[in-house]
Amino acid sequence: MQFADRMDAAAQLAAALDAWRGKHALVLAIPRGAVPMGAALAEALQADLDVVLVRKLGAPWQPEYAVGAIDESGWSFVSDPDAASEEYLEGERARQLERLKERRRSYSPRHPPVDPAGRIVIVVDDGLATGATMIAALHAVRSKGPQQLICAVPVGAPASVEKVKPYADEVVCLYTPANFHAVGEFYRNFDQVEDDEVVACLERFRTKPGAPAAD
Repeated sequence: MQFADRMDAAAQLAAALDAWRGKHALVLAIPRGAVPMGAALAEALQADLDVVLVRKLGAPWQPEYAVGAIDESGWSFVSDPDAASEEYLEGERARQLERLKERRRSYSPRHPPVDPAGRIVIVVDDGLATGATMIAALHAVRSKGPQQLICAVPVGAPASVEKVKPYADEVVCLYTPANFHAVGEFYRNFDQVEDDEVVACLERFRTKPGAPAAD
Protein backbone atom coordinates (compact mmCIF):
# COMPACT_ATOMS: atom_id res chain seq x y z
CA MET A 1 0.00 0.00 0.00
CA GLN A 2 1.28 3.46 -0.90
CA PHE A 3 -0.38 6.86 -0.53
CA ALA A 4 -0.18 9.37 -3.37
CA ASP A 5 0.70 12.16 -0.92
CA ARG A 6 -0.30 13.52 2.48
CA MET A 7 -3.63 14.80 1.16
CA ASP A 8 -4.52 11.32 -0.09
CA ALA A 9 -3.61 9.93 3.32
CA ALA A 10 -5.70 12.60 5.06
CA ALA A 11 -8.73 11.79 2.91
CA GLN A 12 -8.45 8.10 3.78
CA LEU A 13 -8.03 8.92 7.47
CA ALA A 14 -11.09 11.18 7.33
CA ALA A 15 -13.15 8.26 5.99
CA ALA A 16 -11.92 6.05 8.83
CA LEU A 17 -12.76 8.77 11.40
CA ASP A 18 -16.13 9.73 9.94
CA ALA A 19 -17.91 8.84 13.21
CA TRP A 20 -16.43 12.03 14.70
CA ARG A 21 -17.59 14.33 11.90
CA GLY A 22 -19.62 17.25 13.27
CA LYS A 23 -18.83 16.34 16.90
CA HIS A 24 -16.79 19.50 17.63
CA ALA A 25 -13.56 17.50 17.66
CA LEU A 26 -10.13 19.08 17.89
CA VAL A 27 -7.45 17.91 15.48
CA LEU A 28 -3.93 18.41 16.83
CA ALA A 29 -1.22 17.91 14.22
CA ILE A 30 2.44 17.21 14.93
CA PRO A 31 4.57 19.73 12.96
CA ARG A 32 5.64 20.02 10.40
CA GLY A 33 4.63 17.29 8.00
CA ALA A 34 1.31 16.45 9.58
CA VAL A 35 -0.08 20.01 9.68
CA PRO A 36 -1.42 20.16 6.07
CA MET A 37 -2.84 16.67 6.70
CA GLY A 38 -4.40 17.87 9.92
CA ALA A 39 -5.95 20.85 8.13
CA ALA A 40 -7.54 18.59 5.49
CA LEU A 41 -8.75 16.20 8.19
CA ALA A 42 -10.22 19.03 10.27
CA GLU A 43 -12.05 20.38 7.21
CA ALA A 44 -13.51 16.95 6.45
CA LEU A 45 -14.60 16.33 10.05
CA GLN A 46 -15.84 19.91 10.66
CA ALA A 47 -13.32 20.10 13.49
CA ASP A 48 -10.94 22.69 14.93
CA LEU A 49 -7.20 22.60 14.18
CA ASP A 50 -4.11 23.33 16.21
CA VAL A 51 -0.66 21.85 16.73
CA VAL A 52 0.78 19.77 19.54
CA LEU A 53 4.45 20.62 19.82
CA VAL A 54 6.91 17.82 20.45
CA ARG A 55 10.44 17.16 19.23
CA LYS A 56 12.33 13.95 18.73
CA LEU A 57 15.49 13.34 20.72
CA GLY A 58 17.93 12.42 17.98
CA ALA A 59 20.55 9.71 18.29
CA PRO A 60 24.21 10.80 18.59
CA TRP A 61 25.13 9.07 15.33
CA GLN A 62 21.97 10.01 13.39
CA PRO A 63 19.89 13.05 14.45
CA GLU A 64 16.92 11.87 12.34
CA TYR A 65 16.64 8.62 14.30
CA ALA A 66 14.51 9.19 17.40
CA VAL A 67 15.74 7.64 20.64
CA GLY A 68 12.97 9.50 22.44
CA ALA A 69 10.93 12.71 22.38
CA ILE A 70 10.12 15.76 24.49
CA ASP A 71 7.05 17.99 24.86
CA GLU A 72 6.69 21.68 25.70
CA SER A 73 6.50 21.05 29.44
CA GLY A 74 9.91 19.38 29.39
CA TRP A 75 8.50 15.88 29.93
CA SER A 76 10.48 13.40 27.86
CA PHE A 77 10.14 9.82 26.77
CA VAL A 78 13.22 7.73 26.00
CA SER A 79 12.41 4.76 23.79
CA ASP A 80 15.97 3.48 23.47
CA PRO A 81 17.89 4.19 26.70
CA ASP A 82 20.93 2.20 25.51
CA ALA A 83 21.40 4.36 22.43
CA ALA A 84 22.90 7.39 24.21
CA SER A 85 24.44 8.40 27.51
CA GLU A 86 22.44 10.37 30.07
CA GLU A 87 24.85 13.27 29.60
CA TYR A 88 24.09 13.35 25.87
CA LEU A 89 20.34 13.06 26.51
CA GLU A 90 20.41 15.99 28.95
CA GLY A 91 22.02 18.19 26.31
CA GLU A 92 19.65 16.94 23.61
CA ARG A 93 16.62 17.66 25.83
CA ALA A 94 17.83 21.23 26.38
CA ARG A 95 18.44 21.76 22.65
CA GLN A 96 15.05 20.42 21.60
CA LEU A 97 13.17 22.27 24.34
CA GLU A 98 14.63 25.52 23.02
CA ARG A 99 13.47 24.56 19.51
CA LEU A 100 9.97 23.97 20.88
CA LYS A 101 9.93 27.45 22.41
CA GLU A 102 11.01 28.92 19.07
CA ARG A 103 8.26 27.04 17.24
CA ARG A 104 5.59 28.16 19.69
CA ARG A 105 6.64 31.77 19.17
CA SER A 106 6.58 31.27 15.40
CA TYR A 107 3.31 29.34 15.14
CA SER A 108 1.29 31.09 17.87
CA PRO A 109 2.60 34.67 18.20
CA ARG A 110 -0.84 36.15 18.93
CA HIS A 111 -3.08 33.18 19.69
CA PRO A 112 -3.24 30.89 22.71
CA PRO A 113 -3.18 27.15 22.02
CA VAL A 114 -6.67 25.65 21.68
CA ASP A 115 -7.64 24.05 25.00
CA PRO A 116 -8.28 20.30 24.59
CA ALA A 117 -9.95 19.92 28.00
CA GLY A 118 -13.23 18.02 27.79
CA ARG A 119 -13.03 17.60 24.01
CA ILE A 120 -12.65 14.75 21.55
CA VAL A 121 -9.04 15.17 20.44
CA ILE A 122 -7.49 13.53 17.38
CA VAL A 123 -3.68 13.66 17.33
CA VAL A 124 -2.42 13.15 13.78
CA ASP A 125 0.98 12.47 12.26
CA ASP A 126 2.02 11.31 8.80
CA GLY A 127 3.32 8.01 10.17
CA LEU A 128 4.77 6.13 13.13
CA ALA A 129 8.39 5.06 12.86
CA THR A 130 9.62 4.60 16.44
CA GLY A 131 6.43 6.09 17.92
CA ALA A 132 8.40 8.31 20.30
CA THR A 133 7.06 11.68 19.15
CA MET A 134 3.48 10.40 19.12
CA ILE A 135 3.84 9.09 22.67
CA ALA A 136 5.14 12.48 23.82
CA ALA A 137 2.28 14.22 21.99
CA LEU A 138 -0.38 11.96 23.50
CA HIS A 139 1.11 12.38 26.97
CA ALA A 140 1.07 16.17 26.58
CA VAL A 141 -2.58 16.20 25.50
CA ARG A 142 -3.71 13.67 28.11
CA SER A 143 -2.39 15.92 30.88
CA LYS A 144 -4.91 18.57 29.80
CA GLY A 145 -7.98 16.39 30.33
CA PRO A 146 -9.54 15.55 26.95
CA GLN A 147 -12.85 13.69 26.89
CA GLN A 148 -11.44 11.18 24.40
CA LEU A 149 -7.97 10.91 22.93
CA ILE A 150 -7.45 9.36 19.49
CA CYS A 151 -4.19 8.70 17.66
CA ALA A 152 -4.60 8.81 13.88
CA VAL A 153 -1.88 7.88 11.39
CA PRO A 154 -1.91 6.53 7.84
CA VAL A 155 0.93 4.07 8.38
CA GLY A 156 3.00 2.73 11.24
CA ALA A 157 5.50 0.06 12.17
CA PRO A 158 3.54 -2.70 13.93
CA ALA A 159 5.68 -2.60 17.08
CA SER A 160 5.35 1.19 17.29
CA VAL A 161 1.57 1.04 16.95
CA GLU A 162 1.51 -1.37 19.91
CA LYS A 163 3.77 0.96 21.95
CA VAL A 164 1.40 3.87 21.35
CA LYS A 165 -1.83 2.09 22.29
CA PRO A 166 -1.56 2.55 26.10
CA TYR A 167 -1.36 6.33 25.64
CA ALA A 168 -4.58 6.74 23.61
CA ASP A 169 -8.21 5.69 23.97
CA GLU A 170 -8.21 4.62 20.33
CA VAL A 171 -5.54 4.17 17.66
CA VAL A 172 -6.53 4.47 13.99
CA CYS A 173 -3.75 3.27 11.70
CA LEU A 174 -4.67 2.45 8.11
CA TYR A 175 -1.65 0.29 7.30
CA THR A 176 0.82 -1.62 9.48
CA PRO A 177 3.29 -3.26 7.08
CA ALA A 178 5.51 -5.97 8.49
CA ASN A 179 8.42 -4.67 6.41
CA PHE A 180 8.73 -1.07 7.63
CA HIS A 181 11.87 1.04 7.20
CA ALA A 182 10.77 4.68 6.97
CA VAL A 183 7.52 6.63 6.77
CA GLY A 184 8.39 8.23 3.43
CA GLU A 185 8.57 4.92 1.57
CA PHE A 186 4.78 4.63 1.83
CA TYR A 187 4.16 7.93 -0.02
CA ARG A 188 4.78 8.53 -3.72
CA ASN A 189 5.16 12.24 -2.95
CA PHE A 190 6.63 13.07 0.47
CA ASP A 191 7.88 16.64 0.04
CA GLN A 192 9.10 18.53 3.06
CA VAL A 193 6.60 20.91 4.68
CA GLU A 194 7.99 24.37 5.53
CA ASP A 195 7.14 26.64 8.44
CA ASP A 196 5.26 29.16 6.28
CA GLU A 197 2.84 26.41 5.17
CA VAL A 198 2.26 25.44 8.81
CA VAL A 199 1.52 29.06 9.77
CA ALA A 200 -0.83 29.48 6.79
CA CYS A 201 -2.82 26.36 7.76
CA LEU A 202 -3.17 27.53 11.35
CA GLU A 203 -4.14 31.08 10.41
CA ARG A 204 -6.85 29.79 8.10
CA PHE A 205 -8.55 28.04 11.00
CA ARG A 206 -7.94 30.83 13.50
CA THR A 207 -9.87 33.31 11.38
CA LYS A 208 -12.98 31.13 11.28
CA PRO A 209 -16.03 32.14 13.37
CA GLY A 210 -15.76 30.74 16.88
CA ALA A 211 -11.95 30.44 16.79
CA PRO A 212 -10.05 31.42 19.99
CA ALA A 213 -9.46 35.15 20.25
CA ALA A 214 -5.96 36.55 19.82
CA ASP A 215 -4.13 37.02 23.10
